[in-house]
Amino acid sequence: MKDIQMVDLNAQYRKLSAEIDDAIKSVLNSAAFIKGQEVRKFEEELQKYLACRNVISCANGTDALQIAMMALGLKPGDEVITTNFTFIATVEVVALLGLKLVLVDPEPGTFNISVEAVRKAITQRTKAIVPVHLFGQCADMDEILEIAREKNLYVIEDAAQATGAEYTFSEGVRKKAGTMGTVGTTSFFPSKNLGCYGDGGALFTNDDELAQKIRSISNHGMKERYHYDDIGVNSRLDTIQAAILLVKLRHLDQFNTSRGKLAAEYDEAFAACPGIEVPARTGRSTHIFHQYTIKVKDGRRDALRKYLESARIPSMVYYPGPLHMQKAYRYLGYGENDFPVTSGLCREVLSLPMHPDMEKEQADYIIQNVLKFFEKG
Repeated sequence: MKDIQMVDLNAQYRKLSAEIDDAIKSVLNSAAFIKGQEVRKFEEELQKYLACRNVISCANGTDALQIAMMALGLKPGDEVITTNFTFIATVEVVALLGLKLVLVDPEPGTFNISVEAVRKAITQRTKAIVPVHLFGQCADMDEILEIAREKNLYVIEDAAQATGAEYTFSEGVRKKAGTMGTVGTTSFFPSKNLGCYGDGGALFTNDDELAQKIRSISNHGMKERYHYDDIGVNSRLDTIQAAILLVKLRHLDQFNTSRGKLAAEYDEAFAACPGIEVPARTGRSTHIFHQYTIKVKDGRRDALRKYLESARIPSMVYYPGPLHMQKAYRYLGYGENDFPVTSGLCREVLSLPMHPDMEKEQADYIIQNVLKFFEKG
């Protein structure tokens, strides 16, 4: 049996190597390394895939979040509500722009932002909600968008872990992650379901005027060459990365289907195990399983992780510590026990290997060892 990887990028490359090598060579031959035609083509193809009017690529997912907030005109002191259970990028751009970060707990089952907690956190200074579609499943966008309409708030979707996930609204309309709010953002970090071979990101919006503002800000504030209408940044997707993403986009649904099949195997195997809680599903969103994250009960998470490591099975804790207790964010003034759901998840969650190229022998070995740990007592 081959060594098990959390994400096997090498196996994926071997499968797509002929297409990817040709795509890279085409860029090398053109020498259009910045703003080459592949960038425009990728944006157009992703627009079609998402059924979204505008896709604007940028250098990475963190930049995408920052550019979104700049384009919406958020000012220092404006309050932005987001989840305490997410990767640091979601909150650091809020702090960098001088906005007031307001954290709330997630739902304990789906790991996504709690709508009830959002409602309680809104004040007269609230300007935006940032739902994070965590681990590959959309947050409750019916309720979030209703709150936004009631309170006249922006919704900035952090869809970095959910490109390809689809949400079904109460009236039956289906939309892809990142295309439902005022603006959506994503990352093309290599380990993402749609990942490049370096850094990359994008913003999505159906608002043409906002899209024009985003394009300007991401290109030094230029709408016309050497004419600066906005204060901007330098955040571009390299042509080589766009060429790679063009190839991978054609296979994205297949990759996500394979992830779903592996998740179903995990679900079935662990359903009767009393020490494990499998990932909850919302019923409204498909789940593309950027991560397959279980909850390990009775304080045994770290022991299970150590046991799996001894069996040469990698695992990861996303995320080991609440954001409000990180040194850089102590200035927010939250107390240690202010977010009981987040704190509880940080003690229980464990992500198992998840990628579309997992071999049956590998999956069976992972399952057998997880169950063996609990059988041993």
